[in-house]
Amino acid sequence: MAAIAVAIFAADQATKALVERHIPPRGVVPVIPGFFNLTNTKNSGAVFGIFADSTVWWKTPLLVVISIVLLVVVVRLVAKTRNLHWATALGLALVLGGALSNLFDRMRSGMVEDFLDFYFRNYHWYTFNLADSAVVVGTGFIVVQVLLGG
Repeated sequence: MAAIAVAIFAADQATKALVERHIPPRGVVPVIPGFFNLTNTKNSGAVFGIFADSTVWWKTPLLVVISIVLLVVVVRLVAKTRNLHWATALGLALVLGGALSNLFDRMRSGMVEDFLDFYFRNYHWYTFNLADSAVVVGTGFIVVQVLLGG
């Protein structure tokens, strides 16, 4: 499962680099008009832009510390559990890869590159990236496994 986490990290970093190289800041590239754009935005906050508008000096260090603590918990959980169900193991690998990639961005620049922009008419979902997707899908695998058992 470590290979999955590494693959998520690498794919997320590669896609972010492509966006930064080919789309100017705040630029928008329509992919499916009326539904999906690629964009180049930076998120200095947490998930869904929480704290993005905050200017307190300790915001980024706090988010880094919280991310590190959560990653340590995930790694310790995996290390202590011998027989993880495949869905739980996959979920944890996806969460680990995505969280590490966003943590890497935050430690490097204090912000996370977001570029996937889904919308309908004037309603835009929060812009996100591949790492965010991996964390959400991974969490979904874990939740389904816990709820369904077996």
